Amino acid sequence: MPFSDFHGNAETVHRLRDMLARDRFPHAVVLSGAPGSGKYTLALMLAQTLNCLAPTQTDGLPDFCGHCANCTRIAQAADLDARFAEAVEARENLRETDKKETRLFVQTHSDVLVVPPDPPQMMIKVDQVRRVIETIYYRPSEGKERVYIFTDSAFMKEAANSLLKVLEEPPDFATIFLLTENPGELLPTIRSRSMVFPLAALPAEEIESYLAKHHPEWKSQQRSLVARLCQGAVGRARSFDLATYVAARSNALTILKSALQGGEHAELFKITESYRPGAEGREKIEQLLHTLYALLRDLMFISAGTAELVRNIDIQAELTKLADSSDFDWIVTASDRLAEVERGMRRNLLRSLSLDAFAAALERP
Repeated sequence: MPFSDFHGNAETVHRLRDMLARDRFPHAVVLSGAPGSGKYTLALMLAQTLNCLAPTQTDGLPDFCGHCANCTRIAQAADLDARFAEAVEARENLRETDKKETRLFVQTHSDVLVVPPDPPQMMIKVDQVRRVIETIYYRPSEGKERVYIFTDSAFMKEAANSLLKVLEEPPDFATIFLLTENPGELLPTIRSRSMVFPLAALPAEEIESYLAKHHPEWKSQQRSLVARLCQGAVGRARSFDLATYVAARSNALTILKSALQGGEHAELFKITESYRPGAEGREKIEQLLHTLYALLRDLMFISAGTAELVRNIDIQAELTKLADSSDFDWIVTASDRLAEVERGMRRNLLRSLSLDAFAAALERP
């Protein structure tokens, strides 16, 4: 996968490659953008370019071959979710005493270390940064550059302060990538020692064109829907589970209709009863809550007279009828109640009862 296969943000990619060509690449790079905007993919591509054993050029700028030993081994970390799950499982198989002292990393190449947030808090911890400090000043053993990729900006305070010390005096042969949705989450002192490159959202039309090539089985209306739901992030569009979303949205609509229209609740209870305990149930309700927020946002757009911003365009007529039965106060209250349901999920409250209570609390008199 050469740089020509990276979709969108051509100007940002060009700037990064141009700095590589002029041997002016910064030691610390912040890549910011929404989930699915390509931050991790781009960081890995740059790591491959920095370490490629048979570098090439495209458009007169550095590129990686994708076939040498370094490129292929770094590329093995491309499926971050799978590698993260493997690391979690490996830790779970350790003795309890070792488990507590072990932090999560993804490493498919000796000189490229991926640092994900460590569960259960899902934050970058000081022991992870210490691992970076312990290795960053050793020259690379197989590549040309040591590369560290922090996949999240949720740092514990001590971890952020430790990283700052590295950024103050980085070695010439190391590069640190910090990936974030919002650069403001990083310490100002970290940002001041890094170069920030934002990855902007892509126009819906551009993503529709991309989906026409990668999901030819989808109808035009489906591609248009996904292009708006993914909010300009081509990575989210590529992996979007349309069937799961539509199923969750059907349940979410029933819950909102029950709250707004009242009457018989048999259909509501039938749906909420299906949200059972366990890991599968957790994923299912997380999808439902996300979908409820999306529908409430669309109701707000319609109520505000900005229907062109609606994302669930295939059911806009149905949403307009719901908007006629609601108002701003109801939508705000519904959003607040939904946040309470989220907090209840973290306290392991019974999911079906929480959803029933959500709908009942919002019923119009």
